[in-house]
Amino acid sequence: MEENDVIRALAALAHGLRLRVFRMLVVAGPAGLTPGAIAEQLDIPNATLSFHLKELMHAGLITQERDGRSLIYRTAFEQMNALLGFLTENCCQGQACLEPGADSCKC
Repeated sequence: MEENDVIRALAALAHGLRLRVFRMLVVAGPAGLTPGAIAEQLDIPNATLSFHLKELMHAGLITQERDGRSLIYRTAFEQMNALLGFLTENCCQGQACLEPGADSCKC
């Protein structure tokens, strides 16, 4: 992942509403969510949501797919994992720090 991509992704997540939308889509998993479902759960206007979804898409953190007359938004898990990998790539001075099955760094 290039540094500019990382900056764009972090900038997109640096807004409270976009962070909530992103986390909601992570929880939804591969099924994703429609804008209507997201707007209803967060109690925000569709126009406001549309702007924030566009920012998350521009950052490559979510995808959009048309399903009939509906749009489905999903987390771009590959991009999310690349971002996490970039952020932790030099953890423990570049050495492997996770034991198999561990949920946190041993450093």
